[in-house]
Amino acid sequence: MKLSVNDTRKNLIGKQIRELRIAHKLTQYQLAAKLQLQGYNFSELTILRIEKGKRLVTDIELKILCTFFQVDPNTLLDFHL
Repeated sequence: MKLSVNDTRKNLIGKQIRELRIAHKLTQYQLAAKLQLQGYNFSELTILRIEKGKRLVTDIELKILCTFFQVDPNTLLDFHL
């Protein structure tokens, strides 16, 4: 994936999170609620902003999302060897 100088995204995982959420037939609200039930501080707005690339994602959040969706970080980062 080539990133341009003008790329304003704050994360690389937004598209993959959206695709996984839809594949699991979850709304942003439902995903946030499931993560909250597991003790994590995600809101519907948090999910929206991550998916749109408007919010930074910490390494801890990356791990939480990988665990939730049962994927490895390379999948979310769209990294291929």
